[in-house]
Amino acid sequence: MALNGTLTRADLADVVHRNLGLSRAESAHFVERVLHHMCHALSEGQNVKISGFGSFILRDKGQRVGRNPKTGIEVPIAPRRVMTFRASQILRDRIAR
Repeated sequence: MALNGTLTRADLADVVHRNLGLSRAESAHFVERVLHHMCHALSEGQNVKISGFGSFILRDKGQRVGRNPKTGIEVPIAPRRVMTFRASQILRDRIAR
């Protein structure tokens, strides 16, 4: 699992396969459906909270003026929606070990 330091969809499907006993195809489909539901909720403007893990929070940022660091010229930055992740206290405590 995650030999390169990155957890992938395939790694998640493998864990589901080993722990729940589903076939590899069913495990991969299960992981895809969970990710699909999360993405759909976010695209519909809903925040996603996974207890004990964290929250994916949508935030609207207004238009602002930025500066090109190379030239120093001010340029407008368009309003946009951004997603942030806030780890739960449980996850933060586990990472801090």
